[in-house]
Amino acid sequence: MSSILVADDEKSLRDFLVIMLEEEGYQVVTASSVEKATRLIRENDFDLILTDIRMGRSSGIDVLDAARSTLPDTPVVMMTAYASAETAVTAMKKGAYDYISKPFKIEDIQRIVKNALEKRKLAAENRFLKTALNDRFQISNIIGKSESIQKIFDLVEKVAQSRATILITGESGTGKELIAKAIHFNGNRKNYPFVSINCGAMPENLLESELFGYEKGAFTSADSMKLGLMESASKGSFFFDEVGDAPLSTQVKLLRVLQENEIMRLGGTQPIPVDLRIIAATNSNLSSLVENKSFREDLYYRLNVIPIHLPPLRERREDIPDLVEFFIGKYNTRHNKAHIQGIDPDALKVFERYPWPGNVRELENVIERAVVLETEKKIRKTSLPDELLNDLHSDKVQVPELDQSNIDLEKTLDQIEKKMITNALMRSDGIINKAAETLNLSFRSMRYRIEKHKLRGKSKNDD
Repeated sequence: MSSILVADDEKSLRDFLVIMLEEEGYQVVTASSVEKATRLIRENDFDLILTDIRMGRSSGIDVLDAARSTLPDTPVVMMTAYASAETAVTAMKKGAYDYISKPFKIEDIQRIVKNALEKRKLAAENRFLKTALNDRFQISNIIGKSESIQKIFDLVEKVAQSRATILITGESGTGKELIAKAIHFNGNRKNYPFVSINCGAMPENLLESELFGYEKGAFTSADSMKLGLMESASKGSFFFDEVGDAPLSTQVKLLRVLQENEIMRLGGTQPIPVDLRIIAATNSNLSSLVENKSFREDLYYRLNVIPIHLPPLRERREDIPDLVEFFIGKYNTRHNKAHIQGIDPDALKVFERYPWPGNVRELENVIERAVVLETEKKIRKTSLPDELLNDLHSDKVQVPELDQSNIDLEKTLDQIEKKMITNALMRSDGIINKAAETLNLSFRSMRYRIEKHKLRGKSKNDD
């Protein structure tokens, strides 16, 4: 039940509002003076305050000030028989939710009260979500006790409070976005937006309109101005996922953001200043892309101010038991499987031997599947997918022994890549999108590798 404070020196109005509001299901407390109202505000947590702007020689503005300092999330509605633009502006500038003149209609006060309480509820929900996000991405809540991960945690703590640009590298599924969010939510921008975009997930023209927005008339279907994601993330952090897949034309504009702290909407003529912390991530080797002229060297150095490299899961196997325990708890809750209490030792050995090409993301997916399928108290080998049990990845390629002479590393890696791309295309009936998902690659990156090895594939729409 919502509680409302009514402050007015006119008894008949107080009585009327009590009757009307209690019929609506609210709990009502009244005050006949500014002094009593301010005391009640200090002693209670009201959901809404209705106060007269004049009570004897005192001003309801004092009630508003008391509410702003003691109950900052509680909306305050000002009532007065002496309506004037000046008092309305003063009240609104000081943080009043709304302003209503006496005599008012019942439906008007009912509407204002309902809207004000909905705003209060929304503010409380937003505060809860922000707190939950802040807690979720606290460094202490990220799983990993291996030395390599602990070093990353230390680095995240050091850089979180700065506005330095971060470049996170690592294979797909290693948790690059998780680290980006940890940097944001442990820094001084945590109360502002964290906005992300995957540079390899959309066409070039759509990517730029999403990033920078556009002016009305910028192109045929631009019938109104659109705010870009970077502009909407002002004062917060912007995460460029798979930045290595960004087209060269977009790279030029991103460089401008980093150099000048400003953007230009498509079709615009005036630069727009933006205050952003840029975090980028990639599973590509940007140095190689720079050599191949597919990534700008000046942008690479602008992004690579503070590099953070996430090791693959196969290089930090000591973290697997803790990750397994965490994901079992997560999916127990999600799928109402509270009876699952852990993992059988034989199943855990399978996890510890498997190379995890899809890294932590693959591990999480396997655990969710096992939680759904398992009927006993612990996850058993029978609930694991065949590829883990058969370790199919171990015999896909033949790796030369290091004691052999004249091993050409680049050529060998090229052969391994070609074989994996070929296998992925065969398993996906030649559909590039599906094959890319199998290998955790973007569509653009997969298409590049297909052309490089002179293979053939088709898009979803090709028949």
